[in-house]
Amino acid sequence: MTATTTPPQAPASLKARMQTFITDEVIPVEIDVIRNNLRVTDDMRLDLQEKARAAGVFGPLSSREHGGLDLSLTELIDVMEVAGTSLLGPISVNCSAPDDGNIHLLEHAGTPEQKERYLAPLASGTVRSSIAMTEPAPGAGSDPSMLMTSALQTPTGWIINGDKHFTTGADGAAFFICIADTAHGATMFIVDADNPGVEVVERMTTLDRCVPGGHCIVRFADCEVGDDARLGEVGSAMVYAQARLAPSRVIFCVNWLGVAIRAHHLACRHVTTRTSFGSPIAESGFAQAMIADTEIDIAASQGLIRRAAEVIDAQGPAASDARHAASLAKAFVAEAVWRILDRAVQLHGGLGVCEDHLVARFLVEARAFRIYEGPTEVLRWSIARRALRRLPN
Repeated sequence: MTATTTPPQAPASLKARMQTFITDEVIPVEIDVIRNNLRVTDDMRLDLQEKARAAGVFGPLSSREHGGLDLSLTELIDVMEVAGTSLLGPISVNCSAPDDGNIHLLEHAGTPEQKERYLAPLASGTVRSSIAMTEPAPGAGSDPSMLMTSALQTPTGWIINGDKHFTTGADGAAFFICIADTAHGATMFIVDADNPGVEVVERMTTLDRCVPGGHCIVRFADCEVGDDARLGEVGSAMVYAQARLAPSRVIFCVNWLGVAIRAHHLACRHVTTRTSFGSPIAESGFAQAMIADTEIDIAASQGLIRRAAEVIDAQGPAASDARHAASLAKAFVAEAVWRILDRAVQLHGGLGVCEDHLVARFLVEARAFRIYEGPTEVLRWSIARRALRRLPN
């Protein structure tokens, strides 16, 4: 990129519409969910998505063919930072995990028939999806080579057997993308939710509660699918997973950064109105230090997210530089978001642990961000390995 090149940005009018939509339509629902400890249902999701369509902000990730805005990743991060200021914002515009990554995956690896049957309804928000990768010990977690779910080829298709857990969105999903080991390596399969060989065993009780369909234990038991259910070539699951992962990590980062920025604004407003020891809390050195540190974390996070988006748009999500940039962003932003939210709670004092003031729920919901889509420790390990491999001889 030359010094005179300006990175593409979403139009200011689109960001303004997104801000109005989030403020007027989404945040009131979010506050009701938090204060009354409600489950985020599909009826709630569909209602918000219909309002997003009416507001002209639905589907930043989806193609125009499917009613979306067809934005590049660099354009998308501008509007998703706004959408991410509410826990329900990404869901409302159909740009939240796991559907965002599965849209990328189906566009990249799906056959024309698979795109018509699965991508079209997913991208249009008609249905939700799930990806079944993570397994109970000793199966695959951060190390995908430990995959234990198997797929045995038959004359007519495949038989899948294995248990998965932390299967996000599984309760109520229309279909699963299941990763299973075959005689020729890990392979992806699309499994309809009404297949008699797949069962959502239970919904796990987790800290984060604002995910439609929750995180579930899913069992594949003699699950028969045709060869037309195979997504991509046999043995190529990890290649496709990498192509899915880089943009998904960037979207995950920008969504959670939006929540952190909102918490920061709430904290700043609080300390300017609350007096302690004869003066506003905002005038104290400790408060100003925390506010300054948060401003630094936000600016650094925005820079890393934008850089990752630019590399992915320029080189494609499977490129080594794209995966490295996405790993850098995820490793830093996950920890920065946690620091920002922790400071917001602290600056609220006792009210910070009260869910009526929202920042407590933001903190609890965000805790899993440091683990999902790659734990920080694993990302640091992979970042270091790439750096060492690039040393000149």
